[in-house]
Amino acid sequence: MSTYRLSSVFRPQAVAVVGASPRAGSVGRAVMRNLRAAGFAGKLALVNPRFAEIDGMATVARLKDLPWTPDLVVIATPAALVPQVAAAAADQGAGAVIVLTPGLGEGPGSAAAQLEELARARGLRILGPHCLGVIAPHVRLNASIAAHYPQAGDLALISQSGAIAAGVVEWSAQRGIGFSAVVSLGQAMDVDFGDLLDWFATDYRTRAILLYVERIGDARKFMSAARAAARAKPVVVIRPGRHERRPRQRLMTHTAALATRDAAYGAAFRRAGLLRVQSLDELFAAAETLGRIHGFPGERLGILSTGGGVGRLALDRLIDLDGLPGQVSEQTRQALDAALPGLWRGEAAVDIIGNTGPERYARAIHAMLDEPGSDALLIINVPTAMSPASESARTLIEAWRSRPAGAQRKPVFAVWLGGDGEATAMLTAAGIPTFATESDAVEGFMHLVRHRQAQAALMETPPSLPEDFVVATATARARVEAALANGQTWLDPLAAAQVLGAYGIPTAPVWRAADAAEAARLAAPLIAQGQTVAVKILSPDIAHKSDIDGVRLNLISEAAVREAAEGMLQRARLARPDARIEGVIVQPTLLRPKARELIAGIADDEVFGPVVVFGRGGTAVEVINDKALALPPLDLRLAHELIGRTRVSRILKAYRDVPAADERAVALVLVKLAQLAADIPEIRELDINPLLADADGVIALDARIAVAPTRRLHKGRGHPRFAIFPYPREWERTLVLSDGSIAFVRPVRPEDEAMFREFFTHVSDEDLRLRFFQSVRHFSHEFIARLTQLDYARSIALVAIRPEDGSMLGAVRLLADANYDRGEYGILVRSDLKGHGLGWRLMTIMIEYARWLGLNVVEGQVLRENRTMLEMCRQFGFQVKPDRDDPTLMDVTLPVGDHPA
Repeated sequence: MSTYRLSSVFRPQAVAVVGASPRAGSVGRAVMRNLRAAGFAGKLALVNPRFAEIDGMATVARLKDLPWTPDLVVIATPAALVPQVAAAAADQGAGAVIVLTPGLGEGPGSAAAQLEELARARGLRILGPHCLGVIAPHVRLNASIAAHYPQAGDLALISQSGAIAAGVVEWSAQRGIGFSAVVSLGQAMDVDFGDLLDWFATDYRTRAILLYVERIGDARKFMSAARAAARAKPVVVIRPGRHERRPRQRLMTHTAALATRDAAYGAAFRRAGLLRVQSLDELFAAAETLGRIHGFPGERLGILSTGGGVGRLALDRLIDLDGLPGQVSEQTRQALDAALPGLWRGEAAVDIIGNTGPERYARAIHAMLDEPGSDALLIINVPTAMSPASESARTLIEAWRSRPAGAQRKPVFAVWLGGDGEATAMLTAAGIPTFATESDAVEGFMHLVRHRQAQAALMETPPSLPEDFVVATATARARVEAALANGQTWLDPLAAAQVLGAYGIPTAPVWRAADAAEAARLAAPLIAQGQTVAVKILSPDIAHKSDIDGVRLNLISEAAVREAAEGMLQRARLARPDARIEGVIVQPTLLRPKARELIAGIADDEVFGPVVVFGRGGTAVEVINDKALALPPLDLRLAHELIGRTRVSRILKAYRDVPAADERAVALVLVKLAQLAADIPEIRELDINPLLADADGVIALDARIAVAPTRRLHKGRGHPRFAIFPYPREWERTLVLSDGSIAFVRPVRPEDEAMFREFFTHVSDEDLRLRFFQSVRHFSHEFIARLTQLDYARSIALVAIRPEDGSMLGAVRLLADANYDRGEYGILVRSDLKGHGLGWRLMTIMIEYARWLGLNVVEGQVLRENRTMLEMCRQFGFQVKPDRDDPTLMDVTLPVGDHPA
């Protein structure tokens, strides 16, 4: 449903409270008082059959006794009555209910089950149950049980915890931070994070969104909404449980052990472009900066303090967080010398003595604001008897406000040590973010930097995959299906090597031996060639071979191989009498002395499905715990970014006499693993440890693959287990145009930017104007990135390509709304190819896709003068009507269900 009827929650014209009560300490009394105290301007009714009036306000016995229809009904009744009250609300035509009541139970027949069924059947939106409620200050709505009412502002808070929501409201009231809305989800029976992210992403009163997340229900819905919201405005998220571990008995591979539940959430947040913070202090710091600073141009922080040590502490903290210190240019030095002769010092952090006086202090501030080598300025004030805190604050405010026209409007952060209330209030009123300590201020600055970096990453174009990126999916699938048919949950080492080989991942040769004698026989040819041999235990029940001393390396004779295998088999049977011991495997010992030991694999998360894991490999992998996770699908840019988030990435570079490892080969392995997870959902875990990497490339020495029948994790179309809708390969097709030429049609990919840029050179200025409703002469990277980087769950762009030279011929796109009801289309064909039927064929495929996605209507706007497009729309059956707001436009709509398949 997404944003369907959420206007009843955040912009109601009429509200009814069922369970309003005069009893002190009751939920009904608290919400009633909050609604009245906020000054809600719409109609307000109290419903309680036991009282004729409450606090001087008349009540009604039942909802149906109201002479008007409530948009929003707040329910504070006992749990058993909640379903019938919600049904009465639906009967009255209410759009939504807020259920404050806890304890609705679970399972068939419970009040919760009845309420959920009602929501589904009647289209009633339900917030809760067991929630704090909703506060929307801009419409004077406080349908909550919070103790205080925040001022109106432009931050939206969505919290699964009522206590966290209440705490943030308390904090904001003291700091002057305002909210567009505060929402407590409670049990999120109906309205969830995805719905609210979609709502606030397009809410003009909301500039940034704060999330407190404990768990996600519908991961694909969340990811789609979060990615859309993060492209529109900053989204900050906090989640508890960073050190929560999965049950040990479920961890059969190192990869699974590294892929903790919180690490998977962190990977999802990062992929969506959200800014994650680790504590409420950080959330408040992020709220402070996001609430004050609108837009941020760079990453370098200048520091000016009136006390020596504290400025250097701020610089240390900035460097700790990988921030970039601002520069102090010669021009700024001269200005500071003139303003403060002999009274300042420092390089990256400028310290001035505390008794400089207002005039000199203002000149120093101006000098630092003029510094071109910094993008923002942190001012730390240490009050003295000669320079009171309030006077220094006034000096800063006047200096900041008096910047000459055309001068850089550099963001300023303030730390006024000593907690002077008057100074803090002055700075807050002036719109300058103010922090208690230099560490808080630096962290607030870094939140802005990281958000800016996340936004830039969303717009980056990945490098193209190599032309030899060819996979043999059928071969790999055959090995997996054979194992499942035999009742296996793990592929044997030979099958695992064949699966990796089918995806172009180099592996060490492997042979299977049933006993020690066969192991010696298999090793003989290798030893004769001068190679040493490795022997490893073979058992589907022993997750880690080293636990039973099940690995022997560098064996140089058949006798040594036989002895190692015999001892290994004996130890395994004694240590694990319950395990199935199938023999040993024999491999050549690979001598790559300057290779780095890595781990790469696929883990299965119960919420987000497959995740790709990368990090430092070896037997101590879990102790070292140097890992990073990413949600598939991956491209090369995302794979390199994944590598860069680990400490082991540093030793992939060259050092001393060790040449750099082939990092691109490592990245390709990660991309191939993501593709493997996409192609074969039956793969549940895949563990390559170690993956050796050096200047000559990579090779997998040991691999384990767990398989299971596919269990759908996500609803709807697309991959049954991916949280991110993968590239829809099923929509690739070949067309024959009217002139007999061939066009290959496929969905757009992120690496298509260069192809789009070249395509636009073949489109006339007039055709560009008709498509984009204005003259377009320059196509920026950001503009084309929005055309090529798509969330396939909500949008599709199909591009037609000439097979012989790879040139782009045209494209059509469809963007679904948040409710998956309507989709807006756009189409453009090369100007020299008009009349060949390409536009018609692309429109046909687009309409087919809309039906496949489950949309009801395809719509668009066409310039009134674009007669060719309007005529094509009429031939397809679109309704064509003048736009009500713009006489130059025509609105075209097509009911998808009415269009012939």
